[in-house]
Amino acid sequence: MSLDVSLYAFPEVERPWVRTNFVTTLDGAAHDSDGVTQSLGGDTELFAHLRSLADVILVGAGTTRIERYGPDETTPIAVVSRRLDIPDRLRRPGITVVTTSDAPENELDALLTAGVEVIAHGSGEIDWADVLTAFAARGWMKVNCEGGPTLHGDLIAHDMVDELCLTIAPVLAAGQAPRIAHSQLPVVVGMTLAHAVPVGDVLFTRWVRAAA
Repeated sequence: MSLDVSLYAFPEVERPWVRTNFVTTLDGAAHDSDGVTQSLGGDTELFAHLRSLADVILVGAGTTRIERYGPDETTPIAVVSRRLDIPDRLRRPGITVVTTSDAPENELDALLTAGVEVIAHGSGEIDWADVLTAFAARGWMKVNCEGGPTLHGDLIAHDMVDELCLTIAPVLAAGQAPRIAHSQLPVVVGMTLAHAVPVGDVLFTRWVRAAA
């Protein structure tokens, strides 16, 4: 069975819709022993398709470093970091950084000087409701979050995840790899299965928040 990418169309909404996109092993590891997800398998064409559907790619600064994100994406990138430790290759015009209003001033000045746009909301922790309002003002209604687990957990804890696209790789990993989401406090967000499609031994699933 092949994968029908039309299953991943964004709904028509009047506010930003947050989709998260992850790969996990059968035993719940979010990455391999080297800290990256590419070797876990999945579908690179689907990954590219999900990006093409989005208005913005939302990603944590740690993930941009580990997965070697570059500035040449066709879809705008919004990098999340409270400490503003953004890789040098992403310190340029066309990149947006999401942070708090009390982020380090010296790092903030350096990013602004480099032409990076900064969206800063919340003190101590990011105010995601205000951030998504800022996204909407830019026309960014279709949000594709690519991790990592800390950012994913933060969005879940603030009840901001509308949809999860989860690819389940046919491997066991054990080790110390994190789950696809973690946060300081546990929460429960009900999800509804939109589809589960096996392609070979890989299982592609899509889950939509029950309240959505």
